[in-house]
Amino acid sequence: MIALIQRVSEAAVRVDGEIIGEIDKGLLVLLGVEKDDNQAKAKRLMERVSTYRVFEDDDGKMNLNVKQVEGKLLVVSQFTLPADTKKGTRAGFSRGANPELAERLYDDFCAQCETVIETQRGQFSADMKVSLVNDGPVTFWLQV
Repeated sequence: MIALIQRVSEAAVRVDGEIIGEIDKGLLVLLGVEKDDNQAKAKRLMERVSTYRVFEDDDGKMNLNVKQVEGKLLVVSQFTLPADTKKGTRAGFSRGANPELAERLYDDFCAQCETVIETQRGQFSADMKVSLVNDGPVTFWLQV
């Protein structure tokens, strides 16, 4: 399971022109589910995302996590993250989970996040338009 996290000052996701999720200060989480992922991995990734220190303390060091700065999460499913891009000019998607597993684990990850921090969601398998202001820019790839 993969989370590409971006520290944002604002982010939103739209479906058919309507905003379905938006946050101000926090993390935009692009979530990729691989075929061997399970609920234990979703829980471990949620723990890492919610405690990963990407926000600056008073000394300008990245020592604070999203909860400590009272930030929020916006979680968007991203089936292209597990893609194999090692060779050629077209990605391979054999490492990605099937849609049923991916949706179940996406929902599970979001539900677990909601127990510890305010969380907004995208819409699984929808054609989403994601906008963000990356603060920094700060972007990290977390994988479990």
